[in-house]
Amino acid sequence: MSQPDRSAYEQEMVRTAFQKKAVSRLPAADVLDVAVAFFVEHGYRAGKTGRPNQIFVMGGREGGLPRVTGEVSARGDVGRPGVTLITIDGFGERLGPTMEEFYQELRKRRKQI
Repeated sequence: MSQPDRSAYEQEMVRTAFQKKAVSRLPAADVLDVAVAFFVEHGYRAGKTGRPNQIFVMGGREGGLPRVTGEVSARGDVGRPGVTLITIDGFGERLGPTMEEFYQELRKRRKQI
């Protein structure tokens, strides 16, 4: 049985990648709770990982990829007390744009506070 061409998967991962950093006044735990709810609402599996202050996002086949994954991590009190640094990272035909939507949701919430 031959292995699939990994270079095609890697090219698709690079093409659909999403990586951004954001800041929020919400505590890290609240940011992660919002992230889990957001991604579950958009049809992905999401939950806490074994690492502190990090969640996973998983989905099925998208485009040329058999499965897509992403992660959101939040670090509290970065720079100043009360500021949370959020790192959003993932890939996928639909997951990339969904992560962009989550990033915009965080920006919208920042303006409301």
